[in-house]
Amino acid sequence: MNNEPLLALRNARVRYPGAFEPVLENLDFELCTGQRVGLVGPNGSGKTSLLLTLVGLVSLDQGELLFQGRAVRTKADIAALRRTVGLVFQNPDDQLFSPTVLEDVAFGPLNLGCSQAEALERSLVLLHELNLAHLAHRQPHTLSGGQKRLISLAVVLVMQPSVLLLDEPTNDLDTRSRELVGRILANSSCTMVVASHDQALLASLTLRQFAMPAAS
Repeated sequence: MNNEPLLALRNARVRYPGAFEPVLENLDFELCTGQRVGLVGPNGSGKTSLLLTLVGLVSLDQGELLFQGRAVRTKADIAALRRTVGLVFQNPDDQLFSPTVLEDVAFGPLNLGCSQAEALERSLVLLHELNLAHLAHRQPHTLSGGQKRLISLAVVLVMQPSVLLLDEPTNDLDTRSRELVGRILANSSCTMVVASHDQALLASLTLRQFAMPAAS
């Protein structure tokens, strides 16, 4: 395994507009290829902000984001990062916007340059694997919270990322769906960061935990 971190934050600080205190301060984080890291901490400790920063959706006030040893500074750098790193948002409604589930899942492959036929085929295969094929032609806003969460996972997995960032991936899921998500992630070859309060999921997926500081 390459000892160079795949993703890293150095002396990172993030402060949202209008906020008095930073949500992340002097934070160092490393993720090497093949690692699966559990991100733990109380609500408000910055777990979501850390994940958003790692995929370039939140800008740093201080410090650096590194991808494959190089600083991420330009739009081209961020585009290269996002071809490798996929984020499953905590709120599925942030990830679903198309008229149908199938169109949502196919959106990413189309943006990667797949033909419409290939994008639809990849999407349908994955929906079958997730036991979600019956939802393919549903409107996302009509789905339950658990169904939305599973579809948002499909939206990222269909892109075949090397790195998965997962923000509370089992929230709103019943026992059967939790077990399904756990199996899918356990069988994945992806490097992962999993932010979760689900200790059973973290125990089954991760070998290392990164503890966020308590909110001030």
